[in-house]
Amino acid sequence: MVRPATSAYAEIAHLPGLEETVLPRTVERGVVAFDLDGTLLDDIGLISHVAGQVLAEAFGTPPDEARIHYLATTGMPFEAQLAQLYPEAPADHRLATARTFHEKKVKEAYAHATPFPEVPKLLKQLDRDGWTLVVSTGAERETADLLLEREGLRYWFEGVLGSGQGTKREHLAEFRRRYPGAPLFLVGDSRFDMEAARSVEGVIPLGRASSMHGWTLTPDDLARWGAAWADYALSALPTVLPELLKGTRTRGADRPRRRSAKPRR
Repeated sequence: MVRPATSAYAEIAHLPGLEETVLPRTVERGVVAFDLDGTLLDDIGLISHVAGQVLAEAFGTPPDEARIHYLATTGMPFEAQLAQLYPEAPADHRLATARTFHEKKVKEAYAHATPFPEVPKLLKQLDRDGWTLVVSTGAERETADLLLEREGLRYWFEGVLGSGQGTKREHLAEFRRRYPGAPLFLVGDSRFDMEAARSVEGVIPLGRASSMHGWTLTPDDLARWGAAWADYALSALPTVLPELLKGTRTRGADRPRRRSAKPRR
């Protein structure tokens, strides 16, 4: 299905989010935090092309090269990517470039983004199995809420934290506060996601591997960065999560790793 080229998201993407007080509570089984871009939504290819065009126009990097640079540093906030990729560029130029990227991402990528095929069924099954589901994303929370609502997925998530609520590490610390003592998993698609999970005590990182034109991130790559499990699809999570919990209880840090050798695209 082709999405319209324009989107209402651009009109509300920069509205400040209303902060609510969330009291800690116990959960039935555990908490699974999902990244949005490239994990729930099959949109990294679209976003990377937008990034390549924006970086080419702003810094003169050839678009294909700029796209790979973006993919190699994805997972961190775009502003941090620019600071790493173009440290000599004036800060105000990087900030203006980031604003352009976020606007184009909404209009040219999010307008056409769809969930990975297994995601709706997966979320329904995890909810049925008693898992508490949340989202941690580098996108703005209001935009993430709208995208999830548009795709009929928002219902399954108890909470969504975005760029206005801090970094991914801070999101995980907040989920740790909201659900004290509960097993906590982060499902992401980048090195940054894996490292963010490992930086917060007790969080178990899981990875979605990817394969697209000019870029491959394998399950073994994600495992090297700390993933306890990684695959090109997330269909096996309802089986994997209980196995990992059992493994952490019986073997401590020696976590099982189930990985596929080939992409399922």
